[in-house]
Amino acid sequence: MFNLCLNYVQNYEDAQEITQDIFVAIHQSIDKFRNESNLETWIYRISINKCLDFIRTRQRKKRFAFIYFITGDKEITSVKQLSEFNHPGVALEQKEQMAFLFKCINALPENQKTALILNKLEQKKQQEIAEIMQISAKAVESLIQRAKLNLFKNINESKDLRL
Repeated sequence: MFNLCLNYVQNYEDAQEITQDIFVAIHQSIDKFRNESNLETWIYRISINKCLDFIRTRQRKKRFAFIYFITGDKEITSVKQLSEFNHPGVALEQKEQMAFLFKCINALPENQKTALILNKLEQKKQQEIAEIMQISAKAVESLIQRAKLNLFKNINESKDLRL
């Protein structure tokens, strides 16, 4: 679960915090598990929801920080940078390239990002992804294809802007 979180937020400390939240949520709601799906699928669903909730909260905080900045509110000085690329599995010389790649992945719509992360980074099969995301296997295949196309588009557009 930690690796899944790390793939979503690309920050070691944030991933640790989310992982703890996941295990607390699992403990608190295990009695609600209805055996309609695999336990692993249920845990992945909770994990993905926690990661997406964390990202939404972080984005909301960024928006408020920007508003404080525009209005001249002095509270802006207490708002820290909300996310830095801090992935322990990436060598120092590769951090810039990986940060760029994850920035492009993060620009994908949530469902495409989830399908891509589960397929390419978590090595899940399409049927497993379909169960986790509660959609059909064909829909997963379509999401992965669109995610790849959009990722290449994001990479190319970002490279053009960097030049």
